[in-house]
Amino acid sequence: MRALIRAKPDYTLSLDPSHPEPTIAGSPDCYIIQTKAVALTRGELTWPEPLEPDTPIPGYDFAGVIISAPTTCGEKGFETGSEVYGFTFPFSRQGNARDVTVAEEAASVPLSALTAWQGLFIHGGMSPPNTSSNATKRVLVTAASGGVGIWAVQLAHQAGIEVVATCGSSNVAIVSDLGADMVLDYTKTDLVDWVNEDCEKRRFDTVLDCIGGQTLTDAWRLVKTNGTVVSVAEPPNSKRPLAGVAEGVQGVWFIVEADHRQLDRITDLIERGKCRCKVDRVYALEEWKEAFDRLESGHARGKIVLRMS
Repeated sequence: MRALIRAKPDYTLSLDPSHPEPTIAGSPDCYIIQTKAVALTRGELTWPEPLEPDTPIPGYDFAGVIISAPTTCGEKGFETGSEVYGFTFPFSRQGNARDVTVAEEAASVPLSALTAWQGLFIHGGMSPPNTSSNATKRVLVTAASGGVGIWAVQLAHQAGIEVVATCGSSNVAIVSDLGADMVLDYTKTDLVDWVNEDCEKRRFDTVLDCIGGQTLTDAWRLVKTNGTVVSVAEPPNSKRPLAGVAEGVQGVWFIVEADHRQLDRITDLIERGKCRCKVDRVYALEEWKEAFDRLESGHARGKIVLRMS
């Protein structure tokens, strides 16, 4: 089969046209899946965990059709022929940029949507949709047109949270359409100055930062007393400034966890037309170089997808 591999010792990407195909004999407790599409995640080539397999393969989000299933399925088992989507976990396993892939049942969750869900509702102090009122809650989502950002805006909107989002000029209309109450063009608005114009009204209960760096440092100054800075870009505590931070503000850094119950709730929102996926561009597997260039440019509006068949 074809597989996009990261060859040791320097982990250079290349397309292997005759990579060994996984089998149920080699993975008896896993699903064997005919891969139809793979979504790439910005920065994944810098993660340490994916380098652990003998032959690393990138691309953790996938969609495909089950070729074979474990003999014993758990509470949410899938049969042969089922169309599924998710991501392989942990990240120390091989990814899915190959014609046939392997996934465990518990790991059938999409990376960006689950990261946004857990950032808001597990670590960010917000209540999920249809559980309780968030009427007085305010959240800031940075890089709101990116993979995690588009989900964070939509999920927060569905949960009744007031959403302020940042993005570039060309994406303002897109992010607004996703449900943001206010969209700030980061090229024109300094967030700290904007909040300081009216701290009482403009500070946030939670900031979900998808950028890191100076934006993460600034995020600390944007949060209310006892609020939370959640970062999916880098650990936030090292970016905490010495002054200008409200009392009791906490920083949270987390790695997304597999949870199919959360996925069920996200899937329900998609099926009811409340949330939608956003794909920037689709590339053939053979166009993987162009796909990664677009991904790392920082200008993608949503996910970059490799089409496998």
